[in-house]
Amino acid sequence: MRRLEGKLAVVTGAANGIGRASALRFASEGADLAIMDLEQVGLEAVAEEARKGGARVFTRAGDCTQEDFLADAFKAIYTEFGFVDILMNNVGQSARERASEFYQSSSDVWRFVIDVTLFSTLTASRQVVPSMREAGRGKIVNVASNAGMAGEIGISEYAAAKMGVIGFTRSLARELAPFRVNVNALCPGVTKTRVIDRISEEFLEKIRASIPLGYFAEPEDIGAVAAFLASDDARYMTGQSVVVDGGRWMV
Repeated sequence: MRRLEGKLAVVTGAANGIGRASALRFASEGADLAIMDLEQVGLEAVAEEARKGGARVFTRAGDCTQEDFLADAFKAIYTEFGFVDILMNNVGQSARERASEFYQSSSDVWRFVIDVTLFSTLTASRQVVPSMREAGRGKIVNVASNAGMAGEIGISEYAAAKMGVIGFTRSLARELAPFRVNVNALCPGVTKTRVIDRISEEFLEKIRASIPLGYFAEPEDIGAVAAFLASDDARYMTGQSVVVDGGRWMV
């Protein structure tokens, strides 16, 4: 299908994993891309693949937690493309090797996780909301997680940040509904990205056993749902948290 023909999709954190798979799915559906990430090499690899299918691609490497970086990047995007039809806020990160139970955690870890996961979503959204509101159209897809719903031990700050993304999604959806701008959250479960390599096999087996479908998602599984939310097939959905986790958390 070419549901995104003639649209511009901005994807943050697009060099790897869910961001990469989503950007390439958007391009396969006809969208042009503006992609951002800290990793220049990964970005260029995604851009090269998307261009093979005929997409125009803008890349910008940098830190999406920095307001100046995002403001400059979006200014360049608007100059080149004129309008942002789709924003996918994919940047986010857990504490990873610094993860611990809350009683052992530290405020610098909380701030880092909330900064990269929630603040980047707020800041990038602020770049597109005025023009979408004025145009009376647009799609925002915020990547949250089932982490806050499941309440896993050892990721309290990540769960808090991702539930913050869900709360932001709902509030912004109500604000923008009169202007026909759709805002939804995508909540993946464990997905086969590079992060999975940092998790012990014992813990992964425990999670796998709790998934009714019995296996972890591929990034492309999440990208397919992102493309649906970014398309007019989802025009009557807004403020929703779409869980894609193999049935582990059933809403």
